Amino acid sequence: MEPALADAATALAALAAAALSLITIVAHLTATKMPNFHRYEEEKYFVNDEGKKESMPSIRDLPTKELSVVVPSYNEEDRLPLMMDEALDYLEKRQKQDPAFTYEVIVVDDGSKDQTTKIAMKYCRKYGSDKVRVLTLVKNRGKGGAVRMGVFSSRGKKILMADADGATKFADIEKVEEGLRNLQPWPDQMAIACGSRAHLERDSIAQRSYFRTLLMYGFHFLVWFLCVQEIRDTQCGFKLLTREAASRTFSALHIERWAFDVELLYIAQRLKIPIAEVAVNWTEIEGSKLVPFWSWLQMGRDLLFIRLRYLTGAWRLETSKSN
Repeated sequence: MEPALADAATALAALAAAALSLITIVAHLTATKMPNFHRYEEEKYFVNDEGKKESMPSIRDLPTKELSVVVPSYNEEDRLPLMMDEALDYLEKRQKQDPAFTYEVIVVDDGSKDQTTKIAMKYCRKYGSDKVRVLTLVKNRGKGGAVRMGVFSSRGKKILMADADGATKFADIEKVEEGLRNLQPWPDQMAIACGSRAHLERDSIAQRSYFRTLLMYGFHFLVWFLCVQEIRDTQCGFKLLTREAASRTFSALHIERWAFDVELLYIAQRLKIPIAEVAVNWTEIEGSKLVPFWSWLQMGRDLLFIRLRYLTGAWRLETSKSN
C-alpha cells in the first residue's frame, strides 16, 4: 500500500509541475510586451463648461494644481452624484480656508451605457472645467485602464484615486496626505499612500457568507504569496500618489481590470517606492460592479500571470528614471 501511495504522490507532483510549466509558457507567450497607451482621437479632448473642445494635458507636463482627483466611473449615474457632492463640498471649503490650495476632479467615464457623462458634465458646468473635467472613453477599458487615462490627463502635484461610489469618506484624504508626508524624504519625489480597510475586516466577515469569506481569504493569500507582502489591503480604491510615482507606476502597468491595484503596488515595490498603508473610514455601498465568483476568478488568474510574466521576463521594469 505504501509504495502505491508513494507512486501516486510522485505522479501528482509530476502532474502539478507539468501544469505549472504549461501555465508559465502560456503566460509568457500571451503577454503583451508593452502596456497599451493608445488613445482614440475622441479621448484626446474634453468638453469645457462652454461646450467647446480642449486638448487634454499630459502627466509629462509640469503640474499646475496641488491635487488631482481621478474618479473611474462605469454606469455610475446613480452613485456618482453623492460622491461628487461630498468631494466638491470638501474641496471648495478647503480652498476657501487656504487659497493656495488648487484642485481638479477628473471623472473618467469608462464606456458607460447610462448617463454617467451627462451627470458628470453638470458638475463641470457648475464648478467650471478648470475644476471638473470629464473624460469619456470610447470603449470600456476596465477600472485600471480608466484610472490610468485619468492619471495621464492630470495636472496635480499629487494624484488621488477615488471610487465613484463614495464608499470612503472624502475627508479621509487628510489621513492619506499625512501618511504620504510621513514617508519623506521621498526618493526621486516618489511615494504612495494607500487607504486601507484592513482594520474593518473582522466586522465585514460577520456580514459575509462563508463562500465570500473563503474567496476573500484565498485572494488575500494569493496577493501575499505571489505579489505584495507589505500591504494588507491592496484593493481599497482610495490611493494618493505623488506625480512622479503615478507617472512611473502607471507607465509600466499592464493589467487594466480589477487586479490592477496589485500590479501597481508590485511595480512600486520593485522600484523601491515607499508605500504607507493608512486606515480610512469605509462603508459598503450597493451597486458594486464586482461579480463575486467570476471577478475573483479573473483576479486570481491575473495575480498568477503578473508573477509569472515578470519572473520569466515577458514583462520588464525600467529601473532608470523614465522620460
